[in-house]
Amino acid sequence: MKALVYEGPKSVSVKDVPDATVEKPTDVLVRITTTNICGSDLHMYEGRTGLESGKILGHENMGEVVEVGSGVDRVKVGDQVSLPFNIGCGFCENCERGNTGFCLTVNPGTAGGAYGFYGMGPYAGGQAELLRVPYADFNCLVLPEDAAEKQNDYAMLSDIFPTGWHATELAGMRPGESVVVYGGGPVGIMAAYSAVIRGASQVFVVDRHPDRLKLAERAGATPIDDSQGGPAQQILDQTDGRGADRGCECVGYQAHDAQGNEDPSMTLNSLFQAVRPTGKIGVVGLFLPDDPGAKTEDAKTGRYPLDYGTTWFKGQGIGNGQANVKNYNRQLAQLIHQGKAKPSFIVSHELSLDQAPEAYQNFDDRLEGWTKVLLKPAA
Repeated sequence: MKALVYEGPKSVSVKDVPDATVEKPTDVLVRITTTNICGSDLHMYEGRTGLESGKILGHENMGEVVEVGSGVDRVKVGDQVSLPFNIGCGFCENCERGNTGFCLTVNPGTAGGAYGFYGMGPYAGGQAELLRVPYADFNCLVLPEDAAEKQNDYAMLSDIFPTGWHATELAGMRPGESVVVYGGGPVGIMAAYSAVIRGASQVFVVDRHPDRLKLAERAGATPIDDSQGGPAQQILDQTDGRGADRGCECVGYQAHDAQGNEDPSMTLNSLFQAVRPTGKIGVVGLFLPDDPGAKTEDAKTGRYPLDYGTTWFKGQGIGNGQANVKNYNRQLAQLIHQGKAKPSFIVSHELSLDQAPEAYQNFDDRLEGWTKVLLKPAA
C-alpha cells in the first residue's frame, strides 16, 4: 500500500510499504477515503518532537471497513466509519470514565494512544491506503447513510470538531456567555464555531493571518488581528473592560508574536489578562514535556514562565488536555446529519495522497489560503 512516511525534519515522502492487516480478533481494516493534515502533524514534521524516522503519519481518519476480525461484533464490512484520533480499549479505568484520550491499555507505561503520533504508541497513521483499527467495536463510529455525501463534514469528527468543542467544554462555557479563542487555525475555528452553536453571546478569534480571520467571520466570530495591537486590550475594549467570560487556547507551544519571536507562554499569559475574574480557560493547544527545537533550556522540557499570580489573583480556572473524542463525536455527527453543523467550511484543499509532501510544505509555510487540507487516498 502507499503511505506517507516521516523521514526527518521537513522531509516526508509517499512510499510503498507493507499492507496494514488485521492482527488481533478485535481489529478491523479500513480503506481510508479521507485523512486530514492536522496542525499538530506540523510539530512532528518540523522536528519539534522526537518522532522516529519511518513512522506513517495521520491521525484524522475516516473510511470504509473492508475486513473485520473474528472478535468484532458490531462493526461490519462496508460500514463507513470515523475514527477518533485517540485510541481507547473501552474497558480500562480511564476509558470507563470517558477519558478515552488517556487510555491505560493501548500504550503501556503512559496514558493515551493515537494513530501516527509521537509518544502515543506503535500505531501507524492513516495517511495511507489502509489502516488497522484496534478495539474496533469501541473505536469505530459508524456513520449515517449520508456519509459519502457529507464526507468532508464527517472528516472533521476524528479530531478538530470534537477538539474545538472540548475547548469550550474545558472552559465551562454556558449559553449567553462571551468566549475568546486564541488561534485561528483549524482547531481554533472549530472552537469558535462550537461556541456559536452552543449559544455564546459574543465570540472573538485572535490571529493575524487574513485567511484565518475571514474564516473566523464565517464561523460567526469577531476577528481580532493581534498584529494591530495587544489582543488582551482589544478584548477588554470590546467587552466594556470586563473581559471575556471564557477563553480557549488553541495555539500551543509554538506560539509566536507578529515578528516571529517564539514564546510558548504568550497566549496563556494574554488569556489571563483577557478573561474576566473567576472566568475559565480551556487549553487544547499542544504542549509537550519535551521539545528538542525549543529556544530555551526550560522550554525544551516543557517549563514555561507563566503569570500565575495574575490568574490566581483573578480566581480563574484552567482546564487542560487533549479531547476525549468519543465523548462528543456521536452527538456532533448527528448535528452534521441533521444539517445543524457544516464544519467543512474550513476546508481549503482536497488532494491525492501523492500530493501530501507538497501539501505539508505549503501548510507548514502558512501560505495564504491553506487553512485545512484533506487527502483522498482512495481517489
